[in-house]
Amino acid sequence: MTDPARPRWTAADFDPELLRLFDKYVHGAIDRRVFLEGAAKFAVGGVTAAALLEALSPNFALAEQVARTDLRIRAETVDFPSPQGYGSGRGTLVRPASAPPPGPSMAATHGLPLILVIHENRGLNPPIEDIARRLAVDNFIAFAPDALFPLGGYPDGEDKAREMFGKLDPAKTREDFVAAANYLKGVPGGNVRMGAVRFCWGGGMTNRLATRLPELAAAVPFYGEAPALDQVPQIKAPLLLMFADSDDRINSTWPSYEAALKAAGASLQAFKYPGTQHGFNNDTTPRYDAAAAQQAWGRTIAFFNRQLRGA
Repeated sequence: MTDPARPRWTAADFDPELLRLFDKYVHGAIDRRVFLEGAAKFAVGGVTAAALLEALSPNFALAEQVARTDLRIRAETVDFPSPQGYGSGRGTLVRPASAPPPGPSMAATHGLPLILVIHENRGLNPPIEDIARRLAVDNFIAFAPDALFPLGGYPDGEDKAREMFGKLDPAKTREDFVAAANYLKGVPGGNVRMGAVRFCWGGGMTNRLATRLPELAAAVPFYGEAPALDQVPQIKAPLLLMFADSDDRINSTWPSYEAALKAAGASLQAFKYPGTQHGFNNDTTPRYDAAAAQQAWGRTIAFFNRQLRGA
């Protein structure tokens, strides 16, 4: 369990080179040993490389904006079939508590918009579950699948989760998320109009899902990798794309992706948030930027309201 009393670090407390090194570690380009070796030169004044890693790592105690027991929501764990993927999947489905009980007489046009929440490369961890709960508070039905379910589900700890993630078959995992979207479309009480949102690895998956799901009505990838450019013409969903200012790995792919989207006539808006790092919306890490995150999330909710219920 992460210590809630741990100091609240910010990105400004760390050398930019160390932040770039941590980004490589988080995304599997280097292992823990290589990170610690590289971080050693920043370990001064009695601070060890291991202490720097701890300071940069998520503090889940900071993540919970909507408690699991919040009376405004109803959450449940559900399984769904994935015949082209790992056979079956599992995720957390969250509804507003105020939503009327779904029944056979409820018309889809009277239901709530649907949001597929796609996690980072660590599986369905506490911050992602909290994102689903926040969406339910904003009157959406949110579904957050766990890509690690075939391997036993999200484990106790981010390092273990990253290790497990590397054992997944990427093709089967992509099919699991397509299956999750198909499951969500049929959830009773929904209005059939579906959006997708997530960050980092999930942002890249959101981009790729947009090429696979012509019925997707809105997609919001946060600092996600571009899909294969020859697949871009298949994107029919309006896109709202969020980028960090200091994020060369992702930003270097944006010009060609943007050109492909415009050539395909896609509907898009893109925002880059000044002074931010990759992961700026994750409120459990020092890379979190409160002002940028609040603005980006406000734009996300407004976009979903506009695209999924015409508000």
